[in-house]
Amino acid sequence: MFALPITEEEVGNQKWVDSMSMSDDGWSIAYTDEYAIKENRDLRPHVPLKNIFFNDFWGTPIHKEQSHKSYRPLCVLTFRLNYFLQQLEPFGYHAVNVFLHSLVCWMYFKMCSMFLQELPAFIAALLFTVHPIHTEAVTGVVGRAETLSSVFFLGAFILYSQATKEKHKVGWSSLFLAVLCITAAMLCKEQGITITSICAVYEIFVAQKIQPFELVLFAKWILSGKPVTTTTWSPHATKRLLFLTLMTITLLVSRIIIMGSRLPVFTRFDNPASASPTPTRQLSYHYLISLNAWLLVFPCDLCCDWTMGTVPLVSSLIDPRNLGTLAMYATITAIIHTAYNSNSRKKTSVIIMGLAFMILPFLPASNIFFPVGFVVAERVLYLPSMGFCVLIAYGWYHLYEYGFRKIAWFGLALLILFHSCKTYRRNWDWENEYALFMAGLRVNQRNAKLFNNVGHALESQGRYIEALQFFYKAVSVQEDDIGAHINVGRTYNHLNMYKEAEEAYLKAKSLLPKAKPGQSYQARIAPNHLNVFLNLANLIAKNETRLEEADLLYRQAISMRADYTQAYINRGDVLLKLNRTKEAQEVYERALFYDNNNPDIYYNLGVVFLEQGKASQALAYLDKALEYDPDHEQALLNSAILLQELGRAELRKLARERLLKLLHKDPNNERVHFNLGMLAMDDRDLLGAEDWFRRAIQIKPDFRSALFNLALLLADDHKPLEAAPFLNQLVKYHPDHVKGLILLGDIYINNIKDLDAAENCYKRILELEPNNIQGVHNLCVVYVERGALDRAEACLKKAHELAPKEDYVLRHLAIVQSRIAMSKKNNEQANLH
Repeated sequence: MFALPITEEEVGNQKWVDSMSMSDDGWSIAYTDEYAIKENRDLRPHVPLKNIFFNDFWGTPIHKEQSHKSYRPLCVLTFRLNYFLQQLEPFGYHAVNVFLHSLVCWMYFKMCSMFLQELPAFIAALLFTVHPIHTEAVTGVVGRAETLSSVFFLGAFILYSQATKEKHKVGWSSLFLAVLCITAAMLCKEQGITITSICAVYEIFVAQKIQPFELVLFAKWILSGKPVTTTTWSPHATKRLLFLTLMTITLLVSRIIIMGSRLPVFTRFDNPASASPTPTRQLSYHYLISLNAWLLVFPCDLCCDWTMGTVPLVSSLIDPRNLGTLAMYATITAIIHTAYNSNSRKKTSVIIMGLAFMILPFLPASNIFFPVGFVVAERVLYLPSMGFCVLIAYGWYHLYEYGFRKIAWFGLALLILFHSCKTYRRNWDWENEYALFMAGLRVNQRNAKLFNNVGHALESQGRYIEALQFFYKAVSVQEDDIGAHINVGRTYNHLNMYKEAEEAYLKAKSLLPKAKPGQSYQARIAPNHLNVFLNLANLIAKNETRLEEADLLYRQAISMRADYTQAYINRGDVLLKLNRTKEAQEVYERALFYDNNNPDIYYNLGVVFLEQGKASQALAYLDKALEYDPDHEQALLNSAILLQELGRAELRKLARERLLKLLHKDPNNERVHFNLGMLAMDDRDLLGAEDWFRRAIQIKPDFRSALFNLALLLADDHKPLEAAPFLNQLVKYHPDHVKGLILLGDIYINNIKDLDAAENCYKRILELEPNNIQGVHNLCVVYVERGALDRAEACLKKAHELAPKEDYVLRHLAIVQSRIAMSKKNNEQANLH
């Protein structure tokens, strides 16, 4: 008589990976390449190339309100090329940036040589090459927008200057090429459009040799109505300037149309001055201009992030910082006065071009025309520093010519040495996120965002206690920083301190703008602030009794922003847990209305149809997710499982391809190894299946499904003694695994002959499931093997009561009763003798 073994295969604890819930952090990590490179789907080869012309720099559709409105398709195109060649290997991205900076330096030298002598032109290029302010633009990968735009920026200027040298003609060929470069510069960085104004300045003051005082006379003549005649002005110059003006207007109108005639939405944390009243706003704006100028002159205290409270607002006329503003404007006025009164056309042209290159490219970042999303951004000084270096080199050359050569060379050598050392040291600050943000904190302690980002860096390393300290510091620096409170809550969540996490999320929620009495609530809230609803709801949803409460929070977030797709995604996940699959389907379909190329939404719809038992529709949506993101891990895994279950050989081949693709991405994914083993079993490749299962167990020793299926495979392959150690490992980690206990008990009875161990297995089963018929029956077998026929009979009668229709129980009961009867008969005969 044999114990009944388990023969049914077990697929796993969780057959399908849960739908994807998204929960963003409070503050995104600043000044890294996370969102422009790693999270930007536009870089992936499978994404249509045309997408880069409809999305912003970060991959968000530019028509959306949450878009940053940074339209830089040519720069994104170079990132895409980098990704095609090296994926996310950083060396290639940095090598391109260094090459572009080198090219800009060479072109800058050529440009300076157009109105400077060779020595001061070289000095200007040398100063520009090593200036520490350029570290962010060159070392940070996203700074490529500056360097690439500068290549076309200088190219446009050089080509325009060639057009002005054409005698007796406009120079249309060079002019058209210049306009193409201007367009390309603007498609790399918005600042690129300012080269048109610099070309106009060059045309007037250098090509046509107009002196500043002549412009004043010209204005007087116009106002008086008298005819104006000049021997220096060429009619071809008028044509060039008119064409340049027309093209500038065309490019600006096109840019406005592309961004949907709407400026991006920034919060007061991004640029506090923009949300301040008069005169604080104006005083702060002008002080920030002087601060930028100071960073060019004295680039000692550099910081990766100047937002929030880094620069306190100038709220009064008696604020001493106003003296810095006055000093800057006085200096610029003095330089302009020098150019105006100079008798040297050469000197005037150099000063004017230096000022033009320094001031005009900075205007878009000056807050004069529209508020920007930063306080100070060192990378936007890449272009203005060109004019600054021209002026410094020209001043140095005057000192050199006036006989102070030793002092000039000594001062220059000292400046180059200091700048080179600072640039070298500053590059090490960009080695990793933690070093970058700690370097920022050494410069200022008033920016809560820096404390948040140091916390993020520590959090990514699993150093949650240390991260929590920095998040609390951010809260103390900026008490109304919603993102900081979100970060505190999330860290408590990582530490399994759920009560404290909920309190932090509720504090963040209380800081959101309140509805105005008598008005409908239309909150203009930064999307990352709305994440408080997601984080709080996700925390609450861990408690199965509070799922309805979580659903209410998701609905509240959606009511505040109808296009908040993350809320739809997470709400659908909760609805699935509530078994409201039809509602979940409707929620995901609504999310597709706002974001129809989001692979996560298609994936979640696939999960919905799986829950509804509609395998073909589920597979269609999983395939759709892979169409938008061929590397979508959950879609690859679950579609492979589904293809396997359909049972067709050709589909199993596709399933294997998808699993192997996952394995290439992550060789340590135990679920992939396990499912490859299941596919091998379907193909009757037992050796292959055994190998895959063993690999899965090596990665995860407590992998329940792999341990059981490997043991079952070995037992069926007549290797029960090899199966026993894996079953013991299984019940060590999972003592409630009934099927494993049954199979292990069977091996103890039939192969190892250890009845005590077998009995322990079956008794453990009956502790877990008192009415488990196989456990009861196999325990009866142990009694039979021991010769305890009376106990075996009682045991089998109990088994018959539990399963009266099981023939094998009746058959075995009859055998035991027959043995008992024969034993009694033998005893009686022995007594007669």
